[in-house]
Formats: sequence, C-alpha cells, structure tokens
Amino acid sequence: MNDATIILYGSYGYTGQLIVEECKAKGLSVILSGRNREHLQKQSQQSGYPFEVVDISDAEALSRLLSKGKLVIHAAGPFQFTAKAMAAACLKTKTHYTDITGEILVFEAMAKLDAQAKEAGITLMPGVGFDVVPSDCLASHLKNRLPSATHLQLAFASNKGGLSRGTSKTMIEGLGLGSAIRQNGKIIPVPLHEGITEIDYGPFRLQSARIPWGDVSTAFYSTGIGNIEVFRGADAKMLKQLKMSRYLNWLFRMDFVKRYLKKQIDKKPAGPNEERRARSKMFLWGKVSDGKQERISLLETIEGYTLTAKTSVLIAEKILKGNYKAGFQTPSLAYGSDLIMEVAGSTRKDL
Repeated sequence: MNDATIILYGSYGYTGQLIVEECKAKGLSVILSGRNREHLQKQSQQSGYPFEVVDISDAEALSRLLSKGKLVIHAAGPFQFTAKAMAAACLKTKTHYTDITGEILVFEAMAKLDAQAKEAGITLMPGVGFDVVPSDCLASHLKNRLPSATHLQLAFASNKGGLSRGTSKTMIEGLGLGSAIRQNGKIIPVPLHEGITEIDYGPFRLQSARIPWGDVSTAFYSTGIGNIEVFRGADAKMLKQLKMSRYLNWLFRMDFVKRYLKKQIDKKPAGPNEERRARSKMFLWGKVSDGKQERISLLETIEGYTLTAKTSVLIAEKILKGNYKAGFQTPSLAYGSDLIMEVAGSTRKDL
C-alpha cells in the first residue's frame, strides 16, 4: 500500500474530472481508474496521472488496484449498483472508503458494515460531496444548538445550478418510487407530490418539495434525531411534474421508460460548464424542534459540483494524514459540524 496515494474510481465522469483537477491543484498522488480505457488514456495524458482499467465487477482486479493506495474516492454511480463491490474490496484490502453518493439505500448499506470496517481499521464514509457534507454539517450544528431536538428539517436550493448526466441518471433510477422521510427512527416512503412547502432560504423564498435525499439516512447517525425530512427548492415546471407523478409512477417504474430517458440524457452536456458553476451558489436551510422550542440556521456554499470536488479531496487529505475514525462515518461525525466552514465561500447564519 502507498500511504500517500488516492485511487479515484470513475475518474473520467463529470464530477470525477473535477476531483482530478482539485487533486492536481493540491499536488496529490492519484491513480485514475474505471472501465473505459480510451477515456482513461486521454485523461492520463491531460493530467499526468497514471491509470488502470478495472471493471468493478472483477473483484481480484479491484483488490489489486486498491492495494496500491491508502484510500479510494469512489465516483462511479449510480452507487446502488457499484458501492457494495467497492466497499467489499476496501474491507478486504484495508483501504479507506469514500464516495460521492446521495442515495439513501447506499448509506444504510454502508452503516451495516460498521463493525467490519472497525475490525479492518478503515473509515467507511459515503457522501463526501455536496451529498451530504454541507447538509450533514448543518444538521449537526443545529443539534448542537438544541440538544433536545426530536425533529429535523433540511432544505437546499440553487440560484443558477444544473445537473450532471450522472446525477440525472441516478434520479431516473428512483423515478416512480416517491420520496422518503424518517419517522420515529424508521425510514418510510411518502408520495413526492405531498409535503410541498415554502421555505425562506435567506436571499429568496421558494416552494420546496420533499425528496429522498441522503440526510434522511445520515442525519440520524450524525444527530440521533429520529424524525427527518429533506426538501429541495422547485420551480413551477418541477412542481407541475411532481403533482402529475401520482398518476404516472407506474409508468416511470418500467425499465424501458428509464432506458429511454437515460438515452435522452446522454444527448445533453455532461454537466454545467465552468462559467455557470462559478456563477452559481447553493443555499441550505435547516430547522430543529423539540415540541417546545425550535432553532433555524442558514448555510450558503459554492456550487454543488465544485463543492463536491473540494470536500471529497479535503476529506481525502485528512485521511492521508492519519486523521480518521475507523468504522462507518458521516462527515460531521468524523470531523465536526464546522467541516464545511473549511471550504472557502461557506457562510453560516443562525436565526
């Protein structure tokens, strides 16, 4: 094992490329990896980093790859199809695991590996990007403000953001399945079109829809709060689609519909360009209550994909320096609620 090397799997995806740029700017040692040799060769020539072609379904090849680094930043989603194999290989090779997922099922699956990760002496930290670093830190901050809190609501919105192909495809996998909340400690399904509410993000107020965001899982482990809802700011078009979803969920669940929608996504740009990312900001709102009192805090950060590159590398640097906790971790459990404040452009306000 090289104690100074990061394995970046899925390096040539939209977000993976941003992570490569951040690693390069920090002068870090990286091995690029994924399934596509042509993409890896091109990226290697541009970045100067070495690469290895590995299919994540090849357990032996994956183990050989991971044995060459101290940690992996897993950036190849949808993670419900890839995280299990990567985590198993990390446990076998005792390689620290991080990924950029926002998928509830993945967080819950990783949490069940806590004992194995502790035995292996590695950290197992899914969600080291925009999903869920800023919202997890906000949840932890709010819990610190009101230790007796029993209910947590989180929300986020963007002023000029956009989605990458990878994010869009992950969202397609969840079409027809509705949303999710945590109620009395249990994750339960709820309809997407229900629970729409107006939220004051600070610079603007926006109708926001309840979504199955990763914090429904992670904030429970970070704060111990058993009742959690997460909302996303929605424009008029999105609200109309959500209200129509109650009649079309049966159709969206069909594989041929999802395949068609993914093909349409492949025709679009890989993600927001650099200029758009530079102009965009993310606004987060959070509220905790205990039935008698409540606390509200706001958090503003840089654009989500840019933030993902910075936070995933920031956490990787901490692990490389030996600053980690063994077992399943959330970002705030490992590094505290002020982790997000280490990223330039982050501001927090308590109301």
